[in-house]
Amino acid sequence: MKILDRYILISYLKTFVSVFIILMFIFVLQTIWLYISELAGRGLDVFIVLKFIWFVSPRLIPLVLPLTILVTSLMVFGNFAENYEFTAMKSTGISLQRAMRSLTIFILLLSVTAFFFANNVIPYSEYRWLNLRRNISQFKPSMVIAEGQFSQIGDNFNIKVDEKSGDNDQFLKGIVIHRKDPKRPNGNYTVIIANNGELASVEGSNTLSLILKDGNYYDEIQTKNIKKRRSKPFVKSYFEEYTINIDLTELNDRDIDKKNNLNNHNMYNVGELVVEIDSLSKNYTRNMKLFSDNMYYRSGISKFRDRKFKDTTQHKHIDTLLNLFSPGQQSEIVKMALNNIRSTLQSVKAKKIEYTIKTRILNKHEMALHEKYVLAMSCIILFFVGAPLGAIIRKGGMGLPMVIAILLFLTYHFIGIFSKNSAEDGTLHPFIATWVSTAIMLPLGIWLTYRATTDQGIVDIDYFLQRFTKPFKKKDHPKIKDV
Repeated sequence: MKILDRYILISYLKTFVSVFIILMFIFVLQTIWLYISELAGRGLDVFIVLKFIWFVSPRLIPLVLPLTILVTSLMVFGNFAENYEFTAMKSTGISLQRAMRSLTIFILLLSVTAFFFANNVIPYSEYRWLNLRRNISQFKPSMVIAEGQFSQIGDNFNIKVDEKSGDNDQFLKGIVIHRKDPKRPNGNYTVIIANNGELASVEGSNTLSLILKDGNYYDEIQTKNIKKRRSKPFVKSYFEEYTINIDLTELNDRDIDKKNNLNNHNMYNVGELVVEIDSLSKNYTRNMKLFSDNMYYRSGISKFRDRKFKDTTQHKHIDTLLNLFSPGQQSEIVKMALNNIRSTLQSVKAKKIEYTIKTRILNKHEMALHEKYVLAMSCIILFFVGAPLGAIIRKGGMGLPMVIAILLFLTYHFIGIFSKNSAEDGTLHPFIATWVSTAIMLPLGIWLTYRATTDQGIVDIDYFLQRFTKPFKKKDHPKIKDV
C-alpha cells in the first residue's frame, strides 16, 4: 500500500470509529428510553440490563452504519478539500478516483461484512433479545400484571387491573380476577371484582399475597337440571377485605436465559426466509382457493349446473321466478336468501381481516429478505454520495457536513419507512418498497461523483445566470462601411 493510500485510509478509519461510537451511543440511549418502562424500577440486576443492551445493539446497525459512512465521508473529504490536500494531489496528477481507491476497497469489504452481519448476527441477537424481553416480563410478579389486559399468574389466576401505582407497582385499582377450579377445568366459573388491592410478599418467600378491598365474589352454580342451567344461577357475596395467596414457586424459578418458541421475520437468515416465504405463499394461495370454492358452493349454483329444466315459455307473463310460488313460499324464500347473504357477508368480512393479516406477514418476510441486501448496497451508495459531496462543499469538521449528512439520511430513511408501511398492506410491492430509497440515492451518487471528478460545483451559478440573461442582451450588429 502506498503512503497516500495509507494516509487517506487511516484518516478515514479514525473518523469512522469516532463517529460510529458516538452515533451508536446516541441510538442505544434512545432505545433504552423507548423500553425504559420494562427496565426501570423492576429490581433487575445490572447484568440483566447490560445483557438487554448487548442483544438490542445489533438491530441498530442498519441505521447506524449507513449514517456513519455518510457522515465520515463528508467530514473526511470535506476536510481534505478545505485544507487544499486534493489540490496538491491533483497537481501531481492524482485524480479523485485514484484518491478514493483505497477507501472504495474498504467500503466494498465493509458492505460484504454488513451483509453477513445482517444475515447471521442480527437474526440471532433478535431471537435472544425477544426471549430476554419475555423472560424479564415474567421475572417479577408486578411485571406480569399488565394494565388493561388479562395476565396469568400461576396456573389458576387470570388478573386484569385498570391502573397500577406505587414504587413497585404494588397498588392496584379496578381489579378483575378469573379463578380456575381444578375440579371444573372446562371454564372460569369464579369471578372476583374489587375496587382496590395491594400486592404484598415477604422477602425470600414464594407466596404472593393479593389483598383485595371493597369487592364482590361471584361463583357460578353448575346444576344438572337443564332448565335451571339456562337461568345461569350464581352466588354473590360482598367483602371489605379478601386475601388471596398465590404460589410463585414456578414464577420465581424462571430462567432469564430460557429459550422460548418464538417466530419473527427478523429472526431468519436468507435461506430460512426463502423457505418461509415459499411456505407462506403456498398456504395463502391454497386458502384463497378453498375459500373461493366454498363461496361458490354456498351460492347454490353448483347444484343446478348440470340439471335440465323444462320449457317455461308458456309462462311468459312471469317476471321473476318467485311468481312461480305462493305468497307464503315467496316470503320464506326471500328470508332464506337474506340470511344466506348476511352469512356470506360476515364470512367475507372475517376472511378479509384474516387475509389482510396474512398479507402483512408475507410482505414483512419479503421485506426482511431484501433488507439484508439493501444494507450492503446502501453502504456503497452513501459513500459515493458523501465522498464527492464533501469534496465539492470543501468544508470539514462537525458543522456543515453533519447537517447535510443528517438531512440526506433523514430523507433516505423516511422514504424507506413510508414505502415499507405502504408495502405492509399491499399498496406497494415489497421489493419496490425496500429498494426505493436506495434507488433514489443511486443517481444522486453518480451525479455527485461526476461533478466532483470534473471539478464542478453542485450548481454552476454563472452558467445558469448566463443562460437566463442571454435573451435580454442587445445584439451588436456590425456596421457596413462605405467603399
